[in-house]
Amino acid sequence: MHSFRRLALLLALILPAMYAAQAESSSSSSNPATPASAATQDQAQQPAAQSQPQVSVQARIRARREQRRVAAIHDVYDHRYEVAVGTAFQRTHAGVPQKVNEYAWDVGVTKYLNERLGLTVNGRGYYGTPFVGLNFSGITKPAISQYAALFGPTYRFYLQPKYSISARVLGGYAQGNFSGDTNGFGGPALGLYPDSSTFAVSGSVVVEYNLAPNIGLRVAPEYYMTGYSSTLQNGLGFTGGLVYRFGKQ
Repeated sequence: MHSFRRLALLLALILPAMYAAQAESSSSSSNPATPASAATQDQAQQPAAQSQPQVSVQARIRARREQRRVAAIHDVYDHRYEVAVGTAFQRTHAGVPQKVNEYAWDVGVTKYLNERLGLTVNGRGYYGTPFVGLNFSGITKPAISQYAALFGPTYRFYLQPKYSISARVLGGYAQGNFSGDTNGFGGPALGLYPDSSTFAVSGSVVVEYNLAPNIGLRVAPEYYMTGYSSTLQNGLGFTGGLVYRFGKQ
């Protein structure tokens, strides 16, 4: 009986000690998880905090570049007037079925209503020597000429500081001289059109490369149509030359 009491007392002392040790072990194993979790969250938030200033800096750089580009475009295309001087070429009909290569001088003045839309006045003179074959006159390649005065809109649909692309449609008056070098035989005697006046229509895509804000080089592939002798002459060619801009809007 005495030994049973000693055993009960021993158990009463051991059980609370075991419970306290278990509680301390569980608390010590759970406490370090909190700093680790906090460190993980800090690491996850740190890149986000660092990326925000980088995104902001890149946005400011892009905004400054765009501002410089817009300012450069305005500096080039804010001129009120534009003068173009150069040359032209077309392959067209000088008679039936005579075809001829014609070379020309070309002058144009454009007044711009804004940076994109302008009104163009254009003058040109074409010269060529069609081959008419062997004939009684002995003239096989007579000299002919055409002159035109044209007017119409020009629209810049693509603008960059160094270059631009425009569309241009012109219409007006044309004068054809087909018998000036035929020694009085006349154009029709050699298969050429008679001397006459008619309409002229031109459609072209104008590409300009800017050497400076007020000086550029131009080339314009072109469709050129006239109506001599009640027929249509569908010419294909180009104009090109030097462009000078002046007068701020």
